[in-house]
Amino acid sequence: MPEHLKDGRPVDPETLPYRPCVGIMLINRDGLVWVGNRINGAGGAQELTGASLTWQMPQGGIDEGEDAAMAAFREMKEEIGTDKARIIGETKDWLTYDLPRHLVGIALKGKYRGQKQKWFAMRFTGEDSDIDIAADDHQEFSEWAWVPVEELVELIVPFKRGVYEELVRELGPLAKPGS
Repeated sequence: MPEHLKDGRPVDPETLPYRPCVGIMLINRDGLVWVGNRINGAGGAQELTGASLTWQMPQGGIDEGEDAAMAAFREMKEEIGTDKARIIGETKDWLTYDLPRHLVGIALKGKYRGQKQKWFAMRFTGEDSDIDIAADDHQEFSEWAWVPVEELVELIVPFKRGVYEELVRELGPLAKPGS
């Protein structure tokens, strides 16, 4: 029986909560934004979504007892190997996205309909050599790049584009050269 079926019936997304999560728009001295390409493989991002490119900014769940800012620094350290940054902005509200219907009951361990995210704009204070996407035992990205904020939306899988459009509107103006 497929995982997205419960008692032989498809999981109704309306019965599932959103996963509390954080995201990081990491901005370097040149005003470019960090993105990573999710790793391929069995059950990986490309297989599940059918997308040829699965670039995204760092993001992840908030642990019990953790505030959103703490979670953002932890996730950045786990996913890109460094936490050398300072917060320069955050979204005023939580942003949500729904998983595509065929991923409900499969992605996010089958427990959530999508994610509600608090996003932080952070100024990267380190050097490129501080970034190590293989630092964690559960490497999430196969490659990474700095890109202009205007290119973010087109790099993202379609079901997350609404969130990224809002991020570019709200936090994008912070993606400018600086220290």
